[in-house]
Amino acid sequence: MADHVTPIKAIRLKCLDCVCGSPQEVELCPCEDCPLWAFRFGKNPNIRLTDEERERRAERGRASAANLRNRKEE
Repeated sequence: MADHVTPIKAIRLKCLDCVCGSPQEVELCPCEDCPLWAFRFGKNPNIRLTDEERERRAERGRASAANLRNRKEE
């Protein structure tokens, strides 16, 4: 199965490509007029999660990671 890259993660990868792979340079990016600038950390700045939703998503991620580890051990 191929890895799925979300549009937000694709923006993060593009930003890393733009600064030769340096996460530090992505953070320091001075190009505030770039349409991708607000999304450069790989997150949508327009989405505000409640603490409950953040915890629910974290738990779902932990469960998925555990499931993948179990598959690799089999």
